[in-house]
Amino acid sequence: MAEVIYNDDSIRSLDWKEHIRLRPGMYIGKLGDGSAQDDGIYVLLKEIVDNSIDEFVMGTGKTIEITLSEQKVNVRDYGRGIPLGKVIDCVSKINTGGKYDSNAFQKSVGLNGVGTKAVNALSTSFTVQSYRDGKTKKVEFSKGEIVTENPVIDTTQRNGTAITFYPDETIFRNYHYIPDFVESMVWNYVFLNTGLTINFNNQKYFSERGLYDLLSKFNKPEEIRYPIIHMIGPDIEIAMTHGQQYGEDYHSFVNGQHTTQGGTHQAAFRAAVVKTIREFFKKEFDAADVRSSIIAAISVRVQEPVFESQTKTKLGSQNMGPEGPSVATFINDFVKKELDDYLHKNPDVADALLKRIMQSERERKDIAGIKKLANDRAKKASLHNKKLRDCKVHFNTTHEKRYETTLFITEGDSASGSITKSRDVDTQAVFSLKGKPLNCYELTKKVVYENEEFNLLQHALNIEDGLDGLHYNNIVIATDADVDGMHIRLLMMTFFLQFFPDLVKAGHVYILQTPLFRVRNKKETIYCYSDEERKNAIAKLGNKPEITRFKGLGEISPDEFGLFIGKDIRLDPVILKDQTIKSLLEYYMGKNTPDRQQHIIRNLRIEKDEVTEEPKVITEEVA
Repeated sequence: MAEVIYNDDSIRSLDWKEHIRLRPGMYIGKLGDGSAQDDGIYVLLKEIVDNSIDEFVMGTGKTIEITLSEQKVNVRDYGRGIPLGKVIDCVSKINTGGKYDSNAFQKSVGLNGVGTKAVNALSTSFTVQSYRDGKTKKVEFSKGEIVTENPVIDTTQRNGTAITFYPDETIFRNYHYIPDFVESMVWNYVFLNTGLTINFNNQKYFSERGLYDLLSKFNKPEEIRYPIIHMIGPDIEIAMTHGQQYGEDYHSFVNGQHTTQGGTHQAAFRAAVVKTIREFFKKEFDAADVRSSIIAAISVRVQEPVFESQTKTKLGSQNMGPEGPSVATFINDFVKKELDDYLHKNPDVADALLKRIMQSERERKDIAGIKKLANDRAKKASLHNKKLRDCKVHFNTTHEKRYETTLFITEGDSASGSITKSRDVDTQAVFSLKGKPLNCYELTKKVVYENEEFNLLQHALNIEDGLDGLHYNNIVIATDADVDGMHIRLLMMTFFLQFFPDLVKAGHVYILQTPLFRVRNKKETIYCYSDEERKNAIAKLGNKPEITRFKGLGEISPDEFGLFIGKDIRLDPVILKDQTIKSLLEYYMGKNTPDRQQHIIRNLRIEKDEVTEEPKVITEEVA
């Protein structure tokens, strides 16, 4: 074996943009194609908007304009504008920015001086233009390199900064922005910054009551047990109520950053609520009964926050600032005083809260016996669980591939066999359904333990006690593209929405897209996911290519299947919009309601399949 030479020439220093492009995950988390709300392209957008938010927090720039196409992003704020002599440095020199001056930005979102530079380095085109005191300067970059630097000229535009960028397609493969995810981000910004207006694609977003508006937007009055409790203090805002759903639903924020993975502030709030309610009612309630069905939003502002990653999704800070109290003490003292005062002043709310806790206690005791038996069975089955082909890496670890962990939920042995043979055994697991699962709409959680298949799935996901131990980042429903397959999709989505809605709200549930057609000639094969793609493929290949219609997942060979669940996997996220879960499930999975009957009648049409020449019935989906 030849000796490996290790000397001065072996040491290489990368400049800032080379390092960001070589290791983008260090700066923006996972890359992705935009089908997940924590994919890198949304982090890029956030890094730019966060700078504009910091201007608003400092008292300038009450309006932010965001214009978005599938690939182009433009953000314009009306803050002070980057000092014209530092425009290039602020977007291309690491550890350069105004946020190191703690007097200027006491409690800002981005403190590391990396965010905007990462966007610059990871964009094929990045343009920054600053408007300041009647003057403007514009600079264009590509992958971090200056392309054009314009001189300072006069302008009549208002002060502020405009940034336009196109994420690099060689890094974010086949990417596209999903407007629903961006809209959710925009809503969070205005909920956290009352008085701020964001114009997103010419639609205005504004909030008057902050986190109160956040909870009221997604929870109708008839679906909560008592009016929303809204508490505001220096550096903290909390809104909370209890609903009808299972589990706990939290929206937590630090300095305006949506901490989707929680952290010390969320843990402190959960503990403080239990302690305060126990002391108020002078009863040692089980903590799970107090928190069951809770819906809450908490926002804190911390000086020099420490996050557990560059993407800032989990707070690691233990203190409110270098000389401030601990996060736990600060939140506990605030909740103890404000929540206790509120309950004393509003006995009707206190009574409704007590009834919700007592209901949770009854429900927990009601299923205690069957839960123990079911869990004992599940533990035995897990040793030789034929339904689950597990992977080596799990999401609740620190492994570098944790974000890639995926569980495919399939129908039948043929489909699961194809996926099992072609999957990545490190990060992809398969759970096989024996047929159509039970429609669990309006059933209680008792059925999760009574139904062996549901119980085994719950244990495979490791979500019985919440999402902290979730085994897989992506839960993908993989069914045939026929009537039975669509029905199974609905039944599985009903299961998750009914019993584990926080799994859907956190963006973990997806539908797998598989090709409907294979169009090929002797030189090229094109897989098509729609009629339009099939027509384009035929036009491209010409001369009567061979067309195959895939009717089921089991018909696709393992070798081919590997192409559809690898780096080019297409996933449709399950997104909850303004509908409440109860009304959504009632419409699709309840009794044969008149509304659904009328929708089918209005939208039913018959077309002829261009491949098989057979008639097919089509019902357009409800928005």
